Amino acid sequence: MTDTDAVLAWHAAVNAGDVAGVLSLSSDDVEVGGPRGSGRGADLLRDWFLRAGVRLEPKQTFVEDHTVVVEQSAQWHAGEPQLVASVFRVRDGKIDSVIRFPDLASAFEAAGFEPSPER
Repeated sequence: MTDTDAVLAWHAAVNAGDVAGVLSLSSDDVEVGGPRGSGRGADLLRDWFLRAGVRLEPKQTFVEDHTVVVEQSAQWHAGEPQLVASVFRVRDGKIDSVIRFPDLASAFEAAGFEPSPER
């Protein structure tokens, strides 16, 4: 499984409401972060998953080494969808870090990517 495949499978598990699938695709010490800060661990990921009620539709993916930046249409509960981006780091085929950003430019900056539509 490629790094991109792992990230897309993680999205599919989130959207299916499959907490066991999300956890199996993530490292035990996964970093989870967003606008409210970040932390580590499977328990934190499980709590986020159960609380967030989010659907994440991948729009574009950009890959460099073991880092995947994904622009996503995110919808929390019954709210309006918004365009966000997340930086995923993959280690040994599992998501080791997922950090959400308000937009693709911020995610590129955090990942150290040069903005380019040709990735």
